[in-house]
Amino acid sequence: MRRGWQRLTLRARLLVIGVLGVAVALAIGSLVLYGVLSVASYRTLDASSRATGADVAALITDGRLPDPIPVTGNQIVQVVDARNRVVSASVNADRLAPLLSPAELRTALAGSPRLVTGSRVGLSSPLRVIAIPAGRSDPRTVVVAQQVQDIQHSQDILKISLLLTYPILLAALAVIAWRVVGAALRPVEALRSSADRISGSAQGDRLPVPTSGDEISALAVTLNSMLDRLAASRAHQRSFIADAAHELRSPLASMQTQLDVADRLGEQSALTEDLRAEVTRMSQLVEDLLVLARLDAETAPGRAPEAVPVLAVVDDVAQHFPGVHVAPSPPGPDGLAVRCRRDELRRALSNLTHNAVRHAVRTVEIGVEVEGGQVVIRVRDDGSGIAVEDRDRVFERFTRLDEGRARDAGGSGLGLAIVRELMARNGGEVRLGDAPGEGLEAQLRLPRA
Repeated sequence: MRRGWQRLTLRARLLVIGVLGVAVALAIGSLVLYGVLSVASYRTLDASSRATGADVAALITDGRLPDPIPVTGNQIVQVVDARNRVVSASVNADRLAPLLSPAELRTALAGSPRLVTGSRVGLSSPLRVIAIPAGRSDPRTVVVAQQVQDIQHSQDILKISLLLTYPILLAALAVIAWRVVGAALRPVEALRSSADRISGSAQGDRLPVPTSGDEISALAVTLNSMLDRLAASRAHQRSFIADAAHELRSPLASMQTQLDVADRLGEQSALTEDLRAEVTRMSQLVEDLLVLARLDAETAPGRAPEAVPVLAVVDDVAQHFPGVHVAPSPPGPDGLAVRCRRDELRRALSNLTHNAVRHAVRTVEIGVEVEGGQVVIRVRDDGSGIAVEDRDRVFERFTRLDEGRARDAGGSGLGLAIVRELMARNGGEVRLGDAPGEGLEAQLRLPRA
């Protein structure tokens, strides 16, 4: 139940809360209205009966009780003695059988009106009866009854009216509330859609500030201030990475030159070989950092994508990795091409192939397939693969899974992050999956030209 409630949109939840609140209020109001009208109707009826009973009691006290007793409307009047015998009555009353039994008469004399069936006087409508004591030397009791059929009929009409109008009113209120809540949340949706489009890299990306000056406007101002701080922080971070990479280039180049001179002078040793490997690794790390800094800094690519022949790029990359097998091209028209930037596709494919070569046991294969409107470049190796739960994490920067791929000689942890950035810039994507048999399959998916 709680999960179902949380799955509802904010607009739906507000609507449900509002309609339920109105429904409860209407129910309570309807019950109160029904009760108040019923009590008022019966009090009016009892007041009329008591007025008639008081008049008849006054006649008894003065010794001027007529027979039959004159009444107005549908009132029924009986005067009974101490033994509950009828001594006088109105024309429409029974002159032999009293309306109330002795027990009912005692209750009525205590001040509680009695409701009896109309069959006692040959009527179909129930009767509401009150009793008023009269006389001094010869105690008598005046019994006055009135039909309640009209009141009950009015109550039935009120109940039917409330039951019929209740759902219609709720439905109308729900429609109005849906539109009102939607209009109230429209600025929030505008903020959400604008925030969804913001990449965080462009300085001009900001949320629209409503002119209402309410809490939503204050929220937009606060979020824009936060975006300004985040943009400034990212700019400082990019600047630091780029500056650090540029500064590292010179000493690394100097170290590489000194190692080359040592090779020419015949001063090679195990130490120089280890140092050369580390210098090469550091140089690759610096280049990767510079590439990421450039990708982060470019808010809009300068060169438009072009039609790039896929097989030519695959052959070019494979030549730099001895032992990499290129699978036969799929049947179809010659010159299979994708829309992207050639150097960025080559860099992405080189990174995937380099990873595959480092982790493969024996075989690395590059293949090209066509799926619908996409060209899929597959890079497969027969290594130990990557666990499914880690396949999203490996695209984060400086992420390495040495414990999962024990034969990894050590990378910068930036290769796959660069691949994802390059694919996103060219309208493509990169995926990781299981290779047939054993190993990892990396896919570059790009729109076909």
